[in-house]
Amino acid sequence: LARAVNASVYSPQLVASRYGSKPLKVAGRAFQIVFNLGSFGLKLLWEQRNGVADQNKRIRAIELRNIFTKLGPTFVKLGQGLSTRPDICPSEYLEELSELQDGLPTFPDEDAFECIERELGLSLDSIFSTISPSPIAAASLGQVYKARLKRSGKVVAVKVQRPGIEEAIGLDFYLIRGLGFLINKYVDRITTDVVALIDEFACRVFQELNYVQEGQNARRFKKLYADKEDILVPDVFWDYTSAKVLTIDWIEGVKLNDQEAIERQGLNVLDLVNSGIQCSLRQLLEYGYFHADPHPGNLLATPEGKLAFLDFGMMSETPEEARFAIIGHVVHLVNRDYEAMAQDYYALDFLSRDIDVSPIVPALRNFFDDALNYTVSELNFKTIVDGLGNVLYEYPFNVPAYYALILRSLTVLEGLALYADPNFKVLAASYPYFAKRLLTDPNPYLRDALIELLFKDGKFRWNRLENLLVQGKKDRDFSAKEALQPVLKVLLSPDGEVLRNLVIKEAIRVSEAFTLGTISETYRYVPDFLRNLVFNGNAKDPLMMSETERQSIVELRDQVIRIWRILQSSNDFDPSLLLPILQVLQQPEARRLGGRVVGGITQRLAARFLMQLLGA
Repeated sequence: LARAVNASVYSPQLVASRYGSKPLKVAGRAFQIVFNLGSFGLKLLWEQRNGVADQNKRIRAIELRNIFTKLGPTFVKLGQGLSTRPDICPSEYLEELSELQDGLPTFPDEDAFECIERELGLSLDSIFSTISPSPIAAASLGQVYKARLKRSGKVVAVKVQRPGIEEAIGLDFYLIRGLGFLINKYVDRITTDVVALIDEFACRVFQELNYVQEGQNARRFKKLYADKEDILVPDVFWDYTSAKVLTIDWIEGVKLNDQEAIERQGLNVLDLVNSGIQCSLRQLLEYGYFHADPHPGNLLATPEGKLAFLDFGMMSETPEEARFAIIGHVVHLVNRDYEAMAQDYYALDFLSRDIDVSPIVPALRNFFDDALNYTVSELNFKTIVDGLGNVLYEYPFNVPAYYALILRSLTVLEGLALYADPNFKVLAASYPYFAKRLLTDPNPYLRDALIELLFKDGKFRWNRLENLLVQGKKDRDFSAKEALQPVLKVLLSPDGEVLRNLVIKEAIRVSEAFTLGTISETYRYVPDFLRNLVFNGNAKDPLMMSETERQSIVELRDQVIRIWRILQSSNDFDPSLLLPILQVLQQPEARRLGGRVVGGITQRLAARFLMQLLGA
């Protein structure tokens, strides 16, 4: 921390004061940027006026990607950031910009070694017994050497910042911010505040230049997510870390997009991708702290079969309200409740409260009605993201950075999996996590979402509960105990009157299904002469039920039995788990509930018996 005390922090005032007094330097760089981007803009304008802009979108997107690469690290980072913004860029641009790679040449090794000694205040020989003579990897902001610590003998990765990179990036953001003011003023098509977006992105890039901050990010990420045995996060060696030098564990592994190398180690790419998906969902929806740069180069498959995360320079956080709103959004999507989906965009901070969402509902319906014709296991995540991106681009959305980045993360993981299995679907792999959270999380928002999912028009949808349990059990952290307790608490809470009434009706229906289903099936084994003698000549059916009604009752009974067996088969199921439930059922409200259920069943059976007596 002491070494990083003078690390730069981005602010608009800082870059304005630093570069406002350097007109020649600013003019030279401005000419280079304007020459490249200006010619691109003129082509766009000409094509738009001649009605060929749409058909040439792919060509222009490729051209913009090449321009950003040519303009250097700031624009590579900017392009990578834009590739996650469906509210700003059409889908063709999103795809091309997502392929941007850091392509700068390495800087001299002498400069790197001098930086290490200057930053750490120690000679190279006193720190390392060996260090690679040239970098193992290089990127836009720095390059990495492999070394062995002299004191402990541990093999480490030493990341050294590129000389002068802070000056170059600061100048670029000073100029880009001026361009942002022009876009806000003259480009009506883009409704997002571009200057605010640039400032937010510049803050992230400047944070990435502070390697002490990156080390703290890695430590926090490890504490939150490396508790799972299939996730690996390197340790930071703080004695050999400063604002411009970062020393961490060396991790042996291959990039997640190198399928042949992974398979040579006897590993399965899909297992690693599934680990990445589960970790990404935990990052987004559990703790809200997530890796904001999840491209394949930052994900390694280790020989032990673990998924290693690298490069913690860019991190982001999901607000707590948004975490629950995203899960609620999935529930509304499953229910095809597009009005509620549109309302969710307020909680997700996509729209300001003064914007009317009613025009957005038909667009959501048009897209998702078609997409949801597929089952969850058939849905392609990229198709959903692209379709939703088109909606976001057409309407006045302002997509928060956290949401765009996590969509990119899951899209990258699905893309990696598709190389190994063309039929892989990230939504099918994600669904068990959503099911587990809905069934086990005591948060009131999620409990309401679960009730909304399970009840429709006053009836309980047992098929939905069975599906949630089947999917939830696929998540290794699923607990039958956790799935039962929160539901009972809601049912018997002071605010649970509406739910209690629904449960009473459903308990009557289920109890009747068990009683009548058993009677109906038992009746099949009664001899014909006894049927005629006992049941008033109605040898066919003593319960006066049609075949459709009988099948419906038996199906409901069997479904409830299957659900109970799923709960019983859970690893933590134990008869003693029912003790808290029995204690809850001793409460006065529960006893009144039981009395109303028994009364309802008795009335319905009496009505059927009376119909038999009257020969109705």
